[in-house]
Amino acid sequence: MEPIILFILVIGLLFLGVPVAVSLGLSSILLIAIFSNDSMSSVAIQLFTASQNYTLLAIPFFVLASAFMSTGGVAKRIIRFAISTVGHFRGGLAMASVLACMLFAALSGSSPATVVAIGTIAIAGMRQVGYSKEFAAGIVANAGTLGILIPPSIVMVVYAAATNVSVGRMFLAGVIPGIVAGLMLMIAIYIIARWRNLPAEPWKGFSEILNGGKDAGWGLFLIVIIIGGIYGGVFTPTEAAAVAAVYSFFVALFIYRDMGPMKDVRWVLETDSRTAKVGFSATVYILAFFFVWMILSFFVTADWEGVTLTGRAQLGGLIAIGLGLAYAAWRGESVAGIPHTLAAGLPVWGRNLSLMGRNFGRAFFNDETRKVMVDASKTTIMLMFIIVNALLFAHTLTAERIPDVITEVMLNYGFTWFTFLIAVNVLLLIGGQFMEPSGLLLIVAPVVFPIAMELGVDPVHLGIIMVVNMEIGMITPPIGLNLFVTSGITGMSLIQVVKAAAPFVGVLFIFLIMVTYMPAMSTWLPYSLMGPEIVNR
Repeated sequence: MEPIILFILVIGLLFLGVPVAVSLGLSSILLIAIFSNDSMSSVAIQLFTASQNYTLLAIPFFVLASAFMSTGGVAKRIIRFAISTVGHFRGGLAMASVLACMLFAALSGSSPATVVAIGTIAIAGMRQVGYSKEFAAGIVANAGTLGILIPPSIVMVVYAAATNVSVGRMFLAGVIPGIVAGLMLMIAIYIIARWRNLPAEPWKGFSEILNGGKDAGWGLFLIVIIIGGIYGGVFTPTEAAAVAAVYSFFVALFIYRDMGPMKDVRWVLETDSRTAKVGFSATVYILAFFFVWMILSFFVTADWEGVTLTGRAQLGGLIAIGLGLAYAAWRGESVAGIPHTLAAGLPVWGRNLSLMGRNFGRAFFNDETRKVMVDASKTTIMLMFIIVNALLFAHTLTAERIPDVITEVMLNYGFTWFTFLIAVNVLLLIGGQFMEPSGLLLIVAPVVFPIAMELGVDPVHLGIIMVVNMEIGMITPPIGLNLFVTSGITGMSLIQVVKAAAPFVGVLFIFLIMVTYMPAMSTWLPYSLMGPEIVNR
């Protein structure tokens, strides 16, 4: 009787227009207070426990990192790199938009942030070369969903918190499915482009790929820091999120200078001599290589005996200096002029370091920095309010033994892992049309997880299936968040965006079937690197 009352309360409150978080929390409190034998003190204990969850602490840091990366001009650099890589194919600009979404997804962990950051630039660019607005909007709305599948993913963190599955394994499990989903969208675009005779960008050579990669390198290196740091054993996913937030702040304000007190102030000025520019670039390459070397070598050799910080620094320093000198000789006047070339770049360093020193304190309190912090705080509060109330709802389900009852019923009716996964997909596809991904996942996961374990479904595989369902939910009406975001940045009506996205939703449905019944796609990489997930039943 209690389960029926609980679900009636939730559905009734939702139909009355009560916010999802309040509906979940209020229905749980009413059931415990009136119908359950559970104590009301359990509500306070559960809310406190949920708010103290260490895994969930990663969410505000990933949100903040995403906010700085979205505002800091990283998107336009990633788009340039993507265009230089695949733009020369038929329909290349649309394919580049998908690749840019994949790369930005690996920085943000958020689907709406990916749509806003990439879509704002990519859709306008596609329109300029002859793509229809509908086609461009449909591409970005679908490709943006990769933001929650390619690690780091906020939704994966939520699933890990709800089921006590390893966040690290979940992140690794999303790598191959994320790449496959992106490639499937690109193949679909190429087929449509050949059919519609869509334009291709001119091939600009490998030098443009190198220049685009160099320009986007500081942003893309965040992927290495997060993934390499976690799997190199340097820090936990939560610590990785904190490092990502600090790094994103530094890159946005001090390296790219797309926001803050040094906004649009270039490192190298037109008035600088050619020799000074070459000398400055040579020293930048020396420092950048040494920085990357020290981080990557630490990730790789963290558990090696006999490898010391001094040894790594000496070897990396020698290689970096050698590369810098080679560049100075190549771009400079002669080998004999290398010292003069390097010395000519020192005033450029002095000017920039002086500028950064004068503006270091102001960078923390600048209006744009404050806006990013406030926006990230609002997003974090919204997510955490939903998550805490959803965890209270999950506690109520567990206290009333609802998952156990459902498990028993399904086993009695002869459900196998095959039919069970069909039921999970149908449930999540329907629920995803009406609820925010994190809230829905926290409601469904505690119910289906015990059943999945009983039927032998892998916990990491189940998590990826649920994330892919959340992807599709974000581009299906009436509550698909990506649809609203795309509508906002294009000025199209919601109905127009739904029609534009529909053909590519079919591609994601095919992808969902592949992920559901090809578990190795999700489990091979994490289990090869980290071993199998151990679940205590």
